[in-house]
Amino acid sequence: MLPLNILYQDEHLVAVHKPSGLLVHRSALARGETQFLLQRLRDQIGKRVYPVHRLDRPTSGVMVFGLSSEAAALLSEAFSKRQVEKRYLAVVRGKAPEQERLDYPLREEDGTRPKAEMPAMPATTDIRRLDSVELPVQVDRYPVARYSLVEARPMTGRRHQIRRHLSRRGYPIIGDAKHGKSVHNRFFADQLKAPRLLLAATYLAFDHPLIDKRIQLSCALDETMASLFEQFGWGGHLPLDSVRTPPIAALTVRQR
Repeated sequence: MLPLNILYQDEHLVAVHKPSGLLVHRSALARGETQFLLQRLRDQIGKRVYPVHRLDRPTSGVMVFGLSSEAAALLSEAFSKRQVEKRYLAVVRGKAPEQERLDYPLREEDGTRPKAEMPAMPATTDIRRLDSVELPVQVDRYPVARYSLVEARPMTGRRHQIRRHLSRRGYPIIGDAKHGKSVHNRFFADQLKAPRLLLAATYLAFDHPLIDKRIQLSCALDETMASLFEQFGWGGHLPLDSVRTPPIAALTVRQR
């Protein structure tokens, strides 16, 4: 088993590239699973790690953990207060809008009660089409198939928010078994060697909870998504692994 790609680590935090298909921690909904990101990361670095936020199992990309309960609690609070900048890349069906704010309330999907009984919570996602492609194949009822590369910036943190918002707007993410369309999912899996949810968390930026600096993390795509981008001529949009840690004071000076 390959080691996890650690993007950043100091005495308080560690950030890692979560592979698609890997659960973050043990769950009653996945009793048969034996591999979890939290345990693998703990064993790899030899330290206990504390979860701060979440990524869906099929989503890949950057995740940050605390190396103490204090650091995790402080950073988790920043996520709750929407003080963390998050960016995702998604491959969707159709030619997505050039730019749009999706503002659709969402009911929670936590499995404790029927979704219809859950209250609808405010949810906002900003999307931007970065590129698109038209393939000369009939996948659905049209003689050509169109797909878009979308950057999504969730302003809130509802479960499956990006997936549900894009699906409701009419541009479901490829590989989404629950909110997508199976004929397009099968086409990507069988013909384009992309059998996963094509959603990746590529950027996180936040003020360090215990050190006077801002952490800006960029995360490269895995081989499946990177290869697909090259096939579609989207190579110029491939993110790279990178870390920037400017002092918060310096940022404040530049913004004046």
